[in-house]
Amino acid sequence: MSQNVFDSGGGILTSGYAPFGHTNKGGTVPAFFNGTTGKVRQGVCNGAVLRAPLHDLNAIEPFSWGYRNGYALRFAPSDNPLAGSLLVGENAAEEVGSRPSNNAPDALHLAKQNPDGTPDYHGWPDRFGFLPSNQAVFNPVGSPFDALCVFDASNPPSNCTPASLKRILTENVPIRDVLAFPPQQITSPLAIEAADSSFTAIDFAPNSFSRGPVQPGAALYTLEGDFGFNAANATAPAPEAGHEVKLMNFGRHPGDWDDDERGGRKPLALNFQRFAYNKTFEQAFVSGIAGFNRPTNVRFGPDGCAYVADYGAIRDFGRSDPDTGVKNPADAALVQIPATGVIWKICPK
Repeated sequence: MSQNVFDSGGGILTSGYAPFGHTNKGGTVPAFFNGTTGKVRQGVCNGAVLRAPLHDLNAIEPFSWGYRNGYALRFAPSDNPLAGSLLVGENAAEEVGSRPSNNAPDALHLAKQNPDGTPDYHGWPDRFGFLPSNQAVFNPVGSPFDALCVFDASNPPSNCTPASLKRILTENVPIRDVLAFPPQQITSPLAIEAADSSFTAIDFAPNSFSRGPVQPGAALYTLEGDFGFNAANATAPAPEAGHEVKLMNFGRHPGDWDDDERGGRKPLALNFQRFAYNKTFEQAFVSGIAGFNRPTNVRFGPDGCAYVADYGAIRDFGRSDPDTGVKNPADAALVQIPATGVIWKICPK
């Protein structure tokens, strides 16, 4: 661990990977200390992709680690340039809690084990996307969800009292490292998405779906959208990312592996574009339109069509779009609004 501790207010200081209120400056926390014991135990290895043989579900071991929230997982099919590889969509840090951050991008990772059988490492908690977490772009700006914020509605945009905002910025700018150094070489992501766009699912399109912008071997992925902890991830006229389905093309056909003039493999060229989305780029419920609210899963059916499960609209915390925020103090945040969930069917024309 680094020498840094993180302040939750009221004199409560906590080190990384320690119980709340406990400090462990410069201490050591063994990686996977109970990850290969043959027993299922809480905390076997958090922030990781785990695996276990189906004949012995107690034999859990880490496959890939160093994620904040690896949420969307999918293996690439055998006819894809990434055949057999595991894609992981990671939902990144937000401006909440005792180590608040801003602008941390969500990321798309390629997970694998190292040649010696150890899991590869993707950088959390001290790497956001391609950059160290202490870069100025990730500095917090003040939020009512910061642990040190004393709420003051009359002091926008942070809604923290001037004194508590000063304390937040003094203690958290720049964002301090949790670890003294990375435990392994860091594997960078394949690509990054906008902050708070929220990966929820990935699936690879069958060849029958390939037409128009969809190239052979393409994948679709769903972005649920933000929860209003931070400001919007774009400002007009640029559209806000989220509440949509996106298309990922790989820039080459599966047969193009070894046909460059040097006899080696062509580099993988990824291309991303919006595929199905709302013109308002927010929850459809807010505008009263027929569109996405919270797409949380996408899967291709045997008919070759894509099926998108939409969780429905919620009351969020309102910092990205006040229109979607909780208006009535009696209402809870992040609770689904009834009768707004739906399943969408998308077929090629």
